[in-house]
Amino acid sequence: MTGTTKRRTSRSDEGATIDLPHDRITVQRFRQAFPRARWSDRLNAWFVPGRTAESRIGRWLAETEAEADRFADEKGRDAFAFEPIESRYLEAAPAALQIRTPYSRTAINEIREIPYARWDADRRLWTVPYRSFEELRQRWPVIEGAAEASEPQVRRARREAIKGTVEEAASKARARERRRKRYPAPVDDAPPLQRAIGAHVGVIFFTGTDGEMADTTTIEAFYFPAAKGEEYVWMSWRTGTLEELVGTWPARAPPEPHERLRGWWMPTLDELRMARRDARSRKANRKRKDKSPDERSEDHP
Repeated sequence: MTGTTKRRTSRSDEGATIDLPHDRITVQRFRQAFPRARWSDRLNAWFVPGRTAESRIGRWLAETEAEADRFADEKGRDAFAFEPIESRYLEAAPAALQIRTPYSRTAINEIREIPYARWDADRRLWTVPYRSFEELRQRWPVIEGAAEASEPQVRRARREAIKGTVEEAASKARARERRRKRYPAPVDDAPPLQRAIGAHVGVIFFTGTDGEMADTTTIEAFYFPAAKGEEYVWMSWRTGTLEELVGTWPARAPPEPHERLRGWWMPTLDELRMARRDARSRKANRKRKDKSPDERSEDHP
């Protein structure tokens, strides 16, 4: 249940209004909580008199929504008990469902689409409230499949399978190119420097260029299709810090086709979320490396 409030003050009345859903039970409970409330045809809303009306309505809404969440959690818990998901990656804890998988971008993207899913950095797992169980059930086949494909032994098997093949050579070439920390940009439409920019290699910060022209063959092999007749220059880049990425305001809309063809755009919220996750992991890894051997042993009993 949701409602919106607005404070009103005049010489004749002082209080706040609230829009309620057209639900008889909700209105009845509201009238019980606010016996002095009255309906206003002029405002098309309920009016609660009093100087503290706005704060009282806010508390009532919070309590009502919390009660609805508890009911939804109980309903989801019952659904899970009736038809549980049995998987080594999922644990049913008293407060929420817990997901712990090998790193998989596909799995993470699916989990992020589940309402109220949260990453627990201390325990290195995702929590999903029982109220979101049905959404989790629908997405679980993709999550579990991605997790199984990301197991270390499966990754090793894939690497062994492509040894000596053209695919392995191409993979190594891509890795070498990525380590060069360079990216092609149109000569006449270069991205701004030291700002979070969306690109085909992720969210990056461009730092400058030495003027070296980028060849079309390399661009199309490792980055994106080069526009016919367009000239490109190599630009150096770096990853952003967590603080920089958190402070970046996302674009309101996905990049237009011409922006993707150009090779760079303002990053979306989903892109920033992934970049922030990576930055958070890098920051945690640096902290672990900075610890003494005794401190690291305490982290891993």
